[in-house]
Amino acid sequence: MKVLILRFSSIGDIVLTSTVVRCLKLQQPQIELHYATKASYVGILESNPHIDKIHLLKDDINALISSLQAENFDLVLDLHNNLRTQIIKLRLRVKSYSVNKLNFEKWLLTQFKINKLPKYKHIVDRYLYTAKTLGIVNDAKGLDYFIPSKDEVIIENLFVTAKESYIALVIGAKFATKRMPFNKLLELCDQIDLPIILLGGLDDLARGEELSINSTNKEIYNACGKLNLNQSASVIRQATLVITHDTGLMHIAAAFQKNIISIWGNTVPELGMYPYMSKDKFKAVEVKDLSCRPCSKIGHKKCPKGHFDCMQKIDTKEILSEMHYYLKPVE
Repeated sequence: MKVLILRFSSIGDIVLTSTVVRCLKLQQPQIELHYATKASYVGILESNPHIDKIHLLKDDINALISSLQAENFDLVLDLHNNLRTQIIKLRLRVKSYSVNKLNFEKWLLTQFKINKLPKYKHIVDRYLYTAKTLGIVNDAKGLDYFIPSKDEVIIENLFVTAKESYIALVIGAKFATKRMPFNKLLELCDQIDLPIILLGGLDDLARGEELSINSTNKEIYNACGKLNLNQSASVIRQATLVITHDTGLMHIAAAFQKNIISIWGNTVPELGMYPYMSKDKFKAVEVKDLSCRPCSKIGHKKCPKGHFDCMQKIDTKEILSEMHYYLKPVE
């Protein structure tokens, strides 16, 4: 039996599909499992031993569809469920199941603050539901992330003072309203008494340099824009603790079962994208009872209200308190 999974973005969402990928392959080993995604995300999937073949969308969707048609799939699991995947399914003409994105419920929450979302219904569980007819059940093993050996980072070569213990601080996020402003990040870094490795993309490089220069914590290494995604994942895997915004790296940290402090701005965990792991392994830090929050299910380039209270009012002392809780010796 040939099964195709469709998911074209984002980093976090593709990591979140890893549970259904593993469960499919291990519970139904006779399945030949294929995965279609954008070419820019191939690094997330190419080392996954549960995927038999990856199909990449480059510039031409028709070229992708032609290559998929040649495979003669028996079933399509649409874990994206957008216009692109609707076109692909229409052209393939095979049986398919699509994830319920709960878009109406999310719209009610973000626009009118009416919460009709199922409580603690994670997107991973909705991904798994698409494979229910194949007899697939949740194996309760969480997420997967596979780092190729060439991308494993030797921490002491990267940042010598972080050899024994360090905090991975993810300062990046795709949308500005998911990121703590510089003043709050600086306040946080000043209070952390361990070496810090800053993680983010090239867009975060300058801000990371400002933090490392201006913080009273002089054991900060700015890795933003200097590592590829798999190398950043390696830094996270070896970290003592991960402090992160609502980002793809948060989900990678969950795949490694790291203790996580997740910081939430305009989005909320109730949207179903919190770290997929035991609830004692992560703490969500957020400004609750803010009338304008959540204002989007993904994010904005700037605060629609102009005040950015969802991040400006984040209590860094709460973050530090949670950090010390996770770092305390086990009795």
